[in-house]
Amino acid sequence: EMLDLFTLFHLNLAFSSIEEQARDTVIERAYWPALELAAKFGPIGIEATGFTLEEVAKRDPKWIARLRALIHEGKVELIGSGYSQMIGTLVPAKVVAANLAIGNQIYQELLGVRPSLALVNEQAYAGGLVGHYLDAGYSAMLMDWDNPASHHPEWNPEWRYAPQRALGADGRSIALLWTNTVAFQKLQRFAHNDIELDEYIDFVAGHRSEAPRALCLYASDGEIFDYRPGRYRTEEAMNGPSEWARLQEAYARLKTLERARFVAPSDVLSLQAPGAGQTLRLETAAFPIPVKKQRKYNVSRWAVTGRDNLAVNAACERIYRALVKADAPLPAWKELCGLWASDFRTHITEKRWEKYCAALEEAEARLGTVQKPIAASLGGTAVTDRYLDIATPQLRARLDRRRGLAVHSLAFAPDFTPLIGGLAHGHFDDITLQADWYTGDCVFEGPGEPKVTDLDWAATHIEHTASGETLVQGRIETPLGPILKTLRFRADAPRVDFEVVFDWPSWGKGSLRLGHITLLPAAFDWDGLTLETHNGGFATERFALKDETIDHGAAVSFLVSLSCGLGMTEGWAELGDAKHRVRVEVDRETAPMLGLLTHKRIGGSLFCQLALSALELDDTRHPHTYRAGPRVARFSLTGKSV
Repeated sequence: EMLDLFTLFHLNLAFSSIEEQARDTVIERAYWPALELAAKFGPIGIEATGFTLEEVAKRDPKWIARLRALIHEGKVELIGSGYSQMIGTLVPAKVVAANLAIGNQIYQELLGVRPSLALVNEQAYAGGLVGHYLDAGYSAMLMDWDNPASHHPEWNPEWRYAPQRALGADGRSIALLWTNTVAFQKLQRFAHNDIELDEYIDFVAGHRSEAPRALCLYASDGEIFDYRPGRYRTEEAMNGPSEWARLQEAYARLKTLERARFVAPSDVLSLQAPGAGQTLRLETAAFPIPVKKQRKYNVSRWAVTGRDNLAVNAACERIYRALVKADAPLPAWKELCGLWASDFRTHITEKRWEKYCAALEEAEARLGTVQKPIAASLGGTAVTDRYLDIATPQLRARLDRRRGLAVHSLAFAPDFTPLIGGLAHGHFDDITLQADWYTGDCVFEGPGEPKVTDLDWAATHIEHTASGETLVQGRIETPLGPILKTLRFRADAPRVDFEVVFDWPSWGKGSLRLGHITLLPAAFDWDGLTLETHNGGFATERFALKDETIDHGAAVSFLVSLSCGLGMTEGWAELGDAKHRVRVEVDRETAPMLGLLTHKRIGGSLFCQLALSALELDDTRHPHTYRAGPRVARFSLTGKSV
């Protein structure tokens, strides 16, 4: 039977490590040859952001005209992705929708078509994104097979060669084509002269079978052929024949391969292959946001690493709130979609970083975004006892001053069952959990350095307000600088607000996690536990935790401190069973932290904890600051009894 071969080149002129003055060179060396390849061997998919097409139109309008003609001839299939290469799983739903809508307008305007097939940006997928693509007029999406499949051992490996459907958080589903990491890396290696042509052809031929199959030959950057974006030390110097010439050689040989043919990406949607058309849920509780390629790629690289991702994402969130408040029309969202692009968050060059920060500052000033002031110092009474018991009409709490005001226990109205707090040393008989577990503490870990925590005596003051609230403030000295914590125990709601100020001269390389909201196992029905949050969609994503072993915060290697996380894109996540629920809200305008869930049954007990990540370590981390001054994180905990 036939092996259908399809290709797409991803074009992104905002590529993090390409300076603006090099863009003309990229168009000449990489984008023109991509069209030549399509003219000879098409149909081939070309995916470009709206930003890229506008930028090329300004610099080389003939390229746009040529692309338009090739689309018209059926030699190129346009694949869409929105105005900017934004990570949809990390931004509020309204911004994702605006990005797709503005992208569609540009495709229509410059190329006269609207794509029906979408490439998920950076292959960072979540169930909440499906509805966005459907609403923007897409009928299918492309997503990496390897990452989701590694978390679904029950999937039949044959399914990777057939079109499937991805089930969205809102119950709708979209047609799905798989890209293949190994295949695209093989083609790169051949183009870069790492492997011989025969080895490459044998690799592709080896995917033929008795059954009809489809294989994606390539679905990655077009800029890496005959141009080096200069991101990795291992990049080869370019020598020998042009890499695009080598690609032509490979395609010429593939064209003669028996029982194989080139097809347009969307042709694969009608492939009658065994196991085609399954409706699959790609994400799991353990891996809620699958991402492309190896495990070192995860959602933290655009959220809490880079130069100062946490701060620039907070600035984007403030701009977003200002646009919502002003009820701004669609064109006003274009600038924000550009500012929220992934490219400023990874290997951005010094020059582009400075320009980016200036643009962000200017937009904030123009839109009048608001940064909340840090809590004032409490007068109040100094606390001398170790434990501090607090009661308002809505809650009961005990804090441990010897442990930096960690929450020993927290119970909410109406039934005042303690739901979250601390688990004493020895609670678990598993050596990996032989420690004290707290709620509300902070832990910084840097490579090769001792941990820095706030689990030390806090110089503490308490104040009771006229409205019945209780305020507690503690200062903890650490080797990196002081931490100032202010806790507000509300009288009008079963809620505690936390403000944590890190007055540290620098946040170097490492991971900083806080909150550590630990469920008290006796308070919950373990089989009924669920987690709910948003990862970029309008619809809530819900994960059942029964029988799941989850460790989002586990390190991948010495260089990559995190495995995955939750976008919490509407600012909250909720944990609990049918009777009791705990809602964690994050102030995204101050610090849009990632949620990290740990859930394991150990012996006769359950360990279930949601931590908040403000900083992680990976290959993109280059410590800089968007704005000088202390760093602040704000979150709150609300209890619900049903």
